[in-house]
Amino acid sequence: MPLTRFGDYLQLSKPRIAVMGMVAVAVGYFVGCEGSISTTGLMSACFGIASVAVSCSFLNQWYEQDTDRRMARTADRPVPGGRVRPLEVLAVGLLLMLAGVGWLAVAVNMLTAVLAFVTLALYVVAYTPLKRVSSLCTVIGAVSGAMPPVLGWTAAGGSLDGGALALFLLLFTWQFPHFLAIATIYRKDYESAGLRMLPLVRGDSNGAGFVGVVYASVLIPVSLMVWHQDLAGNLYLTVALMGGLVYLLSSIRFLLDQSTERAKQLVLCSIVYLPTVLLTMTWDHYRLLS
Repeated sequence: MPLTRFGDYLQLSKPRIAVMGMVAVAVGYFVGCEGSISTTGLMSACFGIASVAVSCSFLNQWYEQDTDRRMARTADRPVPGGRVRPLEVLAVGLLLMLAGVGWLAVAVNMLTAVLAFVTLALYVVAYTPLKRVSSLCTVIGAVSGAMPPVLGWTAAGGSLDGGALALFLLLFTWQFPHFLAIATIYRKDYESAGLRMLPLVRGDSNGAGFVGVVYASVLIPVSLMVWHQDLAGNLYLTVALMGGLVYLLSSIRFLLDQSTERAKQLVLCSIVYLPTVLLTMTWDHYRLLS
């Protein structure tokens, strides 16, 4: 049925992640523009970057079809569920990659196209296989996850300068408490699939709480780099400081009690923190320009 097929393809594209990524791309584009915003340029960049992002999802699910079958939360995905053939997912993923990177090279600029391809390669070729080997996969995954605002920045004509670094480090650092809390929630699923998502200390002791607190602590000064680069003003400074302290407090509570309930609270805190900081950054940037 056409509607069933559409639903399977929509699920393969991981739309919530793609939308969050496009928000980060748009923020990077807005902050990276030195003059007036080109709506056409932004839409063109989002089209190419979204194609690459969806390609990542397709290729990831093609590669992980065996481990997805072993986890309750992923067993009914289109590939392990038997609704879409693996070869079809691989072919569509590769076509989306070529279309997205090609579009960015022709319609946006070569730097953005190269960075988008490197992001995909890190996610599919490094992060995805490494999940079966070491919890260090989280670091590689965080590099890919921190690239959307940088891609938006370069699509707007920005170079790989201090502004791009500030945007990258903000998202890179934010991800660790967020994803370690998620990994704690689904720990049994990951263990049954043989995926090593959680850091260990002293043998079998879970180090997720400690690592989360470290990164939440580092996030506070890192978030101020945006202000230091004059990308936003004192409103952003206040929101980033307050949000960072709340995020750190939630991470400390998770460290002291690494239960599923505390992990869910930390995830909720993280998904409130990020859009709040990004939208404040965008608003404050244009307030300064006006």
